[in-house]
Amino acid sequence: MLKNKPRDVQVFPVATDTRVLRSRSWTRLRFEIEYALAKGTTANSYLIEADKTAIIDPPGETFTEIYLQALQQRFDVTKLDYVILGHVNPNRAATLKALLEIAPQITFVCSNPGAINLRGALENPDLPIIVMRGEETLDLGKGHHLEFIPTPNPRYADHLCTYDPQTEILYSDKLFGAHVCGDQVFDEGWEVYNEDRRYYFDCLMAPHARQVETALEKLTDLPVRLYATGHGPLVRYGLIELTKNYRQWSQQQTTADLTVALIYASAYGNTATLAQAIARGITKAGVAVESINCEFTEPEEIRAAVEKSAGFVIGSPTLGGHAPTPVQTALGIVLSTATNNQLAGVFGSFGWSGEAVDLIEGKLKDAGFRFGFDPIRVKFKPNDATLQLCEEAGTDFAQALKKAKKVRSQSVPATSVEQAVGRIVGSLCVVTAKRDDVSSAMLASWVSQASFNPPGLTIAVAKDRAVETLTHSGNKFVLNVLKEGNHLGLMKHFLKPFGPGQDRFADVASQEAENGSPILTDALAYLECSVQNRMESGDHWLVYATVENGKVLNQDGVTAVHQRKSGTHY
Repeated sequence: MLKNKPRDVQVFPVATDTRVLRSRSWTRLRFEIEYALAKGTTANSYLIEADKTAIIDPPGETFTEIYLQALQQRFDVTKLDYVILGHVNPNRAATLKALLEIAPQITFVCSNPGAINLRGALENPDLPIIVMRGEETLDLGKGHHLEFIPTPNPRYADHLCTYDPQTEILYSDKLFGAHVCGDQVFDEGWEVYNEDRRYYFDCLMAPHARQVETALEKLTDLPVRLYATGHGPLVRYGLIELTKNYRQWSQQQTTADLTVALIYASAYGNTATLAQAIARGITKAGVAVESINCEFTEPEEIRAAVEKSAGFVIGSPTLGGHAPTPVQTALGIVLSTATNNQLAGVFGSFGWSGEAVDLIEGKLKDAGFRFGFDPIRVKFKPNDATLQLCEEAGTDFAQALKKAKKVRSQSVPATSVEQAVGRIVGSLCVVTAKRDDVSSAMLASWVSQASFNPPGLTIAVAKDRAVETLTHSGNKFVLNVLKEGNHLGLMKHFLKPFGPGQDRFADVASQEAENGSPILTDALAYLECSVQNRMESGDHWLVYATVENGKVLNQDGVTAVHQRKSGTHY
């Protein structure tokens, strides 16, 4: 079983004088939304051995020991010249400190914000650092004359790409990655990674689409043959297609009709993780997010984002019983800029107390703002259940904005085509799914048998459904087929609005299937299914799953069907 497979480091030559060291975790690495598919991940680091030697992006502390062992077996670390950092993450501090103990002559290379973060993370104001602002280069010899491209975004204000014209490799750090672990170093058969790369983009890049577009413009003239990513397989075979997709996905966000300004600061990364989960919920519902880390954003930029937004969400840690100064400044800008018809939201993390969330909530209430979800307060690090709550809160927020816009626009009767499409009759079912502490369900009528051998079916899952997160490749679910006559109760239950994180099964009879998902005991029949793949279809995902087990619970019953009058709404 991959879950029991120990972490290791895979070393492989990728170009002249260049090797990758892939620190592999075969299980989910961290409780952050981008890791939620639980396919493991790799922390990719690179070694260039020319006249001078450089390491690019050493991994975090969970890999420090095995990474250094692998490195020392292949290279005299005492002679290391440079460590280049695409971004500075506090969890890299242990690895960097260990490298400094072995090779105290190391010079670090990073962006200017990265230098500030690095000195803080290593608690050393006198570190030898070369700051790369975009014009500077670094000559390692043998043609490896490295160029540097700052590509900051609100989550990673210090993000820096490195380009080697000798090998035509772009060390892209967070860009173009995927959280999936395997033996493949490169992306042969790259289409199998499409779903993972799209999910990674939606979680990490979609809230920063404007900055992603800027980064792509900066990189467009470089003759690149390989994206040396920070996570997952290196991008060689699908490079052109993935670059095209990044442009398309970013444009979908930047041209969206509705935008939410997501404003936050994060002391230890926990508030940023919550912000990311909320942003994921908003964007999956078809509303764009303008993510703003107020520690690194000018007041005028915050003001402009709030002015053009349909709503705003503010997140803050609590430090010494207060919100940090950048959040208080941003709150003042919001109060002076936003209007009462803009929807508001508040969230935050804390260690001992959560006064910052109460402070922001109180100020917004006094100013007459309506809230799109109840304030979210999280103690210490979020877990899966917390991330689900945040994602669903984001989706509720986006749906409220869309509903308000729909009410403002003139209602138009369904066309004859829409009426005709609505006459397609489907069986009425409930999809139920559970993974660890996260569970969800949805009413479904767009269900169809798709194959005989193996027995398989397709389900159309709206992008903004909470259960969508549990219908990726490899996930398990149960399809409960409802029985005509007693289906109205179950239909009414699963059609009602649920609060973020609310238990969908609290008031219905259910039992656990072999695959761990709930079986509705009042259903006509159930099928235990495993997702094989899925395809993007407009505002839905078309999910193909094979049936692994099942049973008819009522031999005399008849399948309930759903008669719709229009093909444009449920």
